[in-house]
Amino acid sequence: MKPGEKIKLQREDKKLGLQEVAQRTQLDEQQLARIEAGEVAPSLGTLIKLARVFGVRLGTFLDDQQEQGAVITRKGENGSSDNMNAAGSQPHENLAFSSLARQKSDRHMDPFLIEVKPGDAVNSVSSSHEGEEFLYVLKGALEVTYGKEKYELKEGDTIYYDSIVDHKICATGNENALVLAVVYLPL
Repeated sequence: MKPGEKIKLQREDKKLGLQEVAQRTQLDEQQLARIEAGEVAPSLGTLIKLARVFGVRLGTFLDDQQEQGAVITRKGENGSSDNMNAAGSQPHENLAFSSLARQKSDRHMDPFLIEVKPGDAVNSVSSSHEGEEFLYVLKGALEVTYGKEKYELKEGDTIYYDSIVDHKICATGNENALVLAVVYLPL
């Protein structure tokens, strides 16, 4: 099931209308409807806002199964990617998320492999949400804008930041970047 379908199920389960959820998340109602219909890929920031409104973990929109104990994800077994875009409003996806712990229930961190496609860093929109993020560049290079600062990260570099500050990432050059990201959201 795609994230948009899971969002719609959560909204209907909570007996909330599109307009009410849009107001609570500060999203455009039409944009939310397009996300639910799978026409537009949601951003990570959008998913976090929706998780807050519904009172669920971020992983709720990305999980497949629920395991209580240790979860191992073997190379090549991390499941299909969930495509997203940086701000939830662009017609094309520039981020492909693969959850590394889909099966783990009740987790407080969400680890992902993110493939970041090159794009227009100047015109992309920033994201902000509660929590913290850790990024480790496995391949390629990134430009990370954090508040008013810009950081160039290359293979092997890391960055850890508070997600409440406006931030955005963009692959530099013409190559995709591969990033290990760990997102923590307080409940």
